[in-house]
Amino acid sequence: MAQADPGSADAPDREIRLLKNPDGQWTARDLRVGVTAQGDTRSEVLDTLDAVVEGDGGRAPTDEDLEALGVDPDVARSQNNDLPDVLQ
Repeated sequence: MAQADPGSADAPDREIRLLKNPDGQWTARDLRVGVTAQGDTRSEVLDTLDAVVEGDGGRAPTDEDLEALGVDPDVARSQNNDLPDVLQ
């Protein structure tokens, strides 16, 4: 029997944290791979997260993206893969 690739969205040991934000948006984080996606609905954010894990989507946030969220880019990039304060 074939086993899913560890980098695959269908990996058997995949762990996802799904949060509904106060603004109504959804945030999904793949804890094993360490990537995060955000969207308007649960299904949208999970589809986006799958695409990012498979390498078919996503991008690193720009300084402007971080500043729009009220996050200092220098602080965000110095957290060594820990979740930024706004995602904890």
